[in-house]
Amino acid sequence: MDKTTLAHLCELSKLDFTEEQQDAVIAQMDDIIALMDQIKEYDVTYDDTQDHNEIPYQALREDVAQPSYDTARLQQNTQPRDDCYVVPKMME
Repeated sequence: MDKTTLAHLCELSKLDFTEEQQDAVIAQMDDIIALMDQIKEYDVTYDDTQDHNEIPYQALREDVAQPSYDTARLQQNTQPRDDCYVVPKMME
């Protein structure tokens, strides 16, 4: 990872690092990327014939309807638009 990529990520996430912090974050990200490269070497394909995690039907809990949050209260701080929530854009 280089400083240009880190600067772009900082802009997207609204972070501000000093030069020392940038160097530390770049080193940490390089370590994470190296670890991900090591993980890619392992065979992690899913084999459903080896899956023995079946849940017996009798072990399931009974589905009971419960009251939810009050929609009017949840929408107090939102801009009303056809019964949905308007969330500001966070990513490019």
